[in-house]
Amino acid sequence: MKSNRFAHKAKFWFWVALFVAYSAVAAGTMIDALSDRYRNLSKVTLTTVESPQELRRAGAAQVAAIYRAQSGMPFSTLPPGSTFQIVWPDGSTETVTIVSATSPLGTEPVRGTQQKARANAE
Repeated sequence: MKSNRFAHKAKFWFWVALFVAYSAVAAGTMIDALSDRYRNLSKVTLTTVESPQELRRAGAAQVAAIYRAQSGMPFSTLPPGSTFQIVWPDGSTETVTIVSATSPLGTEPVRGTQQKARANAE
């Protein structure tokens, strides 16, 4: 009887831990392009969610390449199929999907995730 109760509790806590881990992974990565390491990149400097899609793709690909290069595991960080949220220098945000780790246009913006920067109320 006690072992049955223990097994039930173990299953319950296993699923709770699995859900929490999945939620953390699903939340994804957020990269702030306003930070020092990204803001001076040629395709990032003046990019916003209102920029042409090709410019946003190129900027996000540059940011992803730098992020990968500075991570501890550059060949497994942001693999194709993964998504991340990018905050452009003006404060606008969007989610992009990695389609190729080697292409200069290796990202694809996720439709409907673009959010304009909030205006500062004075």
